[in-house]
Formats: sequence, structure tokens, C-alpha cells
Amino acid sequence: MEITDLKQRIAQRENTTTEFKENFDQEVIETAAAFANTDGGTILIGVSDSGEIRGITIGKETLRDVSNRISQATEPRSVLDVASVDVEGKSLLLVHISEASIKPVSVRGRCYKRIGNSNRVMSPQEIAQMHLNATGQTWDQLLVTRAGLDDIDEKKVEWYLTRRETIRNVSIPQDMNMAAFLKNIKGISDDGTPTHAGLLFFSKHSLLRFFHNAQLRVVRFKGTSVTHPVLDRLDCGETLWENVETAEEFIRKNIRLLSFRTSRRFQRDDKFEYPLNALREAIINALIHRNYQETADVRVFIFDNRVEVISPGTFPEGVSPDEPAHKPVNPTLSQFMFDVGFIERYGAGIRMMQRLCREWGNKAPRYEFHPLETKIIFDSPIQESTYIEIDDISEQLNERQKNAFFYVQRNGQITRKEYIEINHVSVRIAYEELRDLTDKGLLHVTGKGRGTKYVQKVND
Repeated sequence: MEITDLKQRIAQRENTTTEFKENFDQEVIETAAAFANTDGGTILIGVSDSGEIRGITIGKETLRDVSNRISQATEPRSVLDVASVDVEGKSLLLVHISEASIKPVSVRGRCYKRIGNSNRVMSPQEIAQMHLNATGQTWDQLLVTRAGLDDIDEKKVEWYLTRRETIRNVSIPQDMNMAAFLKNIKGISDDGTPTHAGLLFFSKHSLLRFFHNAQLRVVRFKGTSVTHPVLDRLDCGETLWENVETAEEFIRKNIRLLSFRTSRRFQRDDKFEYPLNALREAIINALIHRNYQETADVRVFIFDNRVEVISPGTFPEGVSPDEPAHKPVNPTLSQFMFDVGFIERYGAGIRMMQRLCREWGNKAPRYEFHPLETKIIFDSPIQESTYIEIDDISEQLNERQKNAFFYVQRNGQITRKEYIEINHVSVRIAYEELRDLTDKGLLHVTGKGRGTKYVQKVND
């Protein structure tokens, strides 16, 4: 490394690939392991944390000694290069660590990961995932050694085959037994041991028998916080596709069905406050793309003003809601869901949810990220404070006034002419009933004359 480049690197301070140490110590070895587990990096020995060049004493065996101590303390041994350089009349050691080809690298049984300018001890889940990535495996393809072929439900396999033929036009194999077929689709191994994906999709038992965290929990809260009372709940512990169907029925019972008439036709239109297909897509994505090495379950929380779908794990590297791409965490599970028509096009789920919400008249779903989980939030189009008010006095409103109120919730406002059109009443009745809605505090008036509009009351 050129002296100019070295000085520039020191001036940039410590970061994900650079560490300063005044002397060789145990932390140098831990940093070496962290670099090996991440993207590689360089340790500058003889430089203070603030970037001051202080130098160290370097003897004939110093380079070899440093190299040996790091190599022997890391498992598997780190690939490194140690060199000395003089800067401003002072000697520095440069220890360059290459990213390891076999991960994770440990020091005395602990594995470290470089985060920013510091080293962090990796969790057991991170270690397991790093090991899988290094060996080219995914979690859903691992074997459940305590299970056997007799834990697979043949009727569920038959359902899968029939559904795949209907949805994807793939003929049912006529000359292949169940074991051979399951081995072909990576549902079991050569000796009949089920894979994680095979059990999650075809198990004849509750998933809790094999996976302590494979439940789908669906909860309806009263109010807008998890601290509020629970009105209804359901713990789904069957196969993944069964859990999707069960959760959808629960959601249907626990979200509001809006009912209104349009100006184009007299008959009533009924519509859920959320597009069910978008919620279904979010749940499917959470179940097949989650990190199953985290201990938490997938959760669906229904509040008065939103629905949250919470999935353990984060987006794969290089994938985000703004830049969606097909990079499945569990590719075999993804394939199974595609085969039976639960997902339509790889990598299109995020955009599909956005489109469905837009067509429904709802806001696009939004995301919140945590190091251990990802949350997708669907906001209700109903302002909860208004809903509670009309719910409390609904017996005092006639059907025409309810129609008008729902119309305002969908369109933001209503005019007297629109009230007449959707309810087929006279000008006098429209005027009186709209004035009654304003007197009750549900709507308020803006504009004058022909520009008069009735809009939703906003509480202070």
C-alpha cells in the first residue's frame, strides 16, 4: 500500500474494513475474525483510535509472530498478510484479512461480525445462516432427522399434485410412487428423511411437533395498540398452505365490511376495508421468506386502524421494497407455493400489493425494519375516531345517512346533488338529512352556494 493511500485511509477513520490498534492484543484477533466473516479488511497496528500515528517496535520475528498468533487462534484459520511500513518516521504493522471462503470463523468458540467500526458477537441464528450460505444450502432444504416418510400426509401430496395440474398444467406422474416424487421435488432425501420444506408443506401432524416457531398467530385487538384488550385470536399450526387459508377466514371475520351505494346504480356495494388478496400475499411472503432460525412466529395483528404482518428476519441483501427482486430465502418453499398457485410471479409480490391497495382506494403498504424482523403495515381507509362516533350513534341514523357517510369515507366529500343521486330523494330531504349529519358532528360544511360540500369531521 502506498504511503499516500495509507495516510488517506487513516484520515477516513475506522469503518467496516479498517481498524486502528495501538498495540497487538486479543481484540486484534477478534477483529481479524470479524473481517474474515464479513468483507475482509485491514488492521493498522500502531495507530490510536483517533487516528494518531504512534508507531510500535518491530523486531525480526514480529511479523511471523503476529501472523501465527492470529492464524492459530482462529478456526478455520484466517487467510492474512502481515507487512510493516514506516510513516512519518514511525513503524506500523498492516494486517490484511481476506474474507473467508468457509464461514463462520470463530475465536475461542465465539464468532464475530463487523458492523460499522466495531465487532459484534454473532447470534446462534446468524452463525447457522452463515454456515448455510457458505455451504450453498438453504434452511428449507435441510433434513429433519427425527422425522420419517410416515410423517408425510399422502392426501396432502395428492392435493398438491391435483392443484399443480390444474393451476400450472403439470401432469400428475403416473409411474412414480410418492417417495420417488417427493425426492424429486426435494421434499425428502434419498433415504426418505423429510426436508424442512417437505414437512412444512405435507406434514400429517401439527408443525409444532417438529418446529417450535412455525405457528402463524393472528390476533384482533380492540384499539390501536398491543396493550389493548384482545377481541379474538387464532394460532395456526398446520401446514403452511393450510395456515394461509385458515388465517384468511379469520381476517374476513375481523375486518369491517363497508357497505355503500354508488351514483350509477341503486344496488348496494359491499367491500372489505382492506384488499384481501394483498393481505394474503403479505402472509404468504412472511411464511416462505422468513428466517426460520429466529425463534419468533409470524404474526398478523389486526387493529382498529391498521393490519400488521410481522415476519422474523430481514430482506435479503440487495432487496428492498423500492428495489424488489426474486431472491428467495427458502427457494423450495417458494416453488411449492408457486406450484399450487399461492404466488403468481416470482419477485412480483411487493408491486402486486401496492397495485391492489391503489386499486382498492387504500394507501400503499408501508414497511418498518428491525434487525430481527420486518413489519408490513396496511393502513385502514377509515379514520377510527370517526368510525367510533358513527358506530355509537348508528341507531340514530337512517340508511340514507349511513350511505352518505360511507360515501364520504370513500371519496372524501359529498355534495347535496350526490346525496340525492345515491339515495333517490328530494332536494328538501337531502338538505335536512345532511344538516342532521352536521348537527351530530359527523360531517362539516365547506364552501357556499353551488360549491357547498360536506366533508368528514376531523377531531381535535
